[in-house]
Amino acid sequence: MAVVPAAPVVLGVAMVLVVLAASAGAAGQLRMGFYAESCPGVERVVGDFVRQHVRRVPTVAAALLRLHFHDCFVRGCDASVLLNSTAGSVAEKDAPPNLTLRGFDLVDRVKALVEDACPGVVSCADVLALAARDAVVAIGGPSWRVATGRRDGTVSAMQEALDDIPKHTMTFPQLASLFASKGLGVRDLVWLSGAHTIGIAHCSSFADRLYGYPGGGVGAAGNDTADPALDATYAANLRRRKCRAAGGGYAEDGVVEMDPGSHLTFDLGYYRALLKRRGLLRSDAALLTDAAARADVEGVAAGPEEVFFQLFARSMARLAALQVKTGAEGEVRRNCAVVNGG
Repeated sequence: MAVVPAAPVVLGVAMVLVVLAASAGAAGQLRMGFYAESCPGVERVVGDFVRQHVRRVPTVAAALLRLHFHDCFVRGCDASVLLNSTAGSVAEKDAPPNLTLRGFDLVDRVKALVEDACPGVVSCADVLALAARDAVVAIGGPSWRVATGRRDGTVSAMQEALDDIPKHTMTFPQLASLFASKGLGVRDLVWLSGAHTIGIAHCSSFADRLYGYPGGGVGAAGNDTADPALDATYAANLRRRKCRAAGGGYAEDGVVEMDPGSHLTFDLGYYRALLKRRGLLRSDAALLTDAAARADVEGVAAGPEEVFFQLFARSMARLAALQVKTGAEGEVRRNCAVVNGG
């Protein structure tokens, strides 16, 4: 894949609006105000509900954002990640990368409110896209215009989730290639990774960076050889406190903030920690192994925060338009967990 040349990270508001408009225009029949006549006020209903819940449980923001991301990377933004498995097919939500997803119940509750107001009109895919945006705003992050008109998919396959969702062990070339296959560039990879500023990671997803590196012996008692790309002091602290199991080795279910100290604030902390070699996942550290990506990380980490907000908003608008189904494609599910008539 061709690498995007490094350039100063400067993007004016006018440029952001142009890019957002271009993204929306390229996404089939998506448009702003799609439900203006068929379900007026739907965005207010979604936004009010999401803001209320994020205020009470701020971690909901990261959950909804991750749910939207995992949905869009498999079959496009068609709410296929919300479908339950059936007797004949194992769905995306039951694939290993999705077993830690949260927020399904919240999406169902929002959808129920929308169905009460406008039965069979608003898709689950649009509800999820709006909810993810509103959750980021509710936690103090940027807003972006969400064009609507998505239709819901009727197929959900575990294997496709295994194939298409980025893995935390991927190298930079692997990540860049996967993003390119979705029509996203290196800079989209860098800016969308910024969502980790409000994320968490389970110890099992980076234990191989703490113990017995490289390869083998993960969790072995007394084997504290860490990935040299991870700050040694940080690695020792993770082994000693965050991921330590009572009987030795590591606690698989242990949870660590990806932006320690400000994981409930949408800010530049993730990028600044990354430059201190404190990115938890291999896929985080991988951003520093490519010259162009590293230059962008360094540029955005220097601030101001407004620049990151603009860049993140641009890439989120592009993500939300991936391979959408519109018009006669798909359906509008009445229950997000099952296809109509299922």
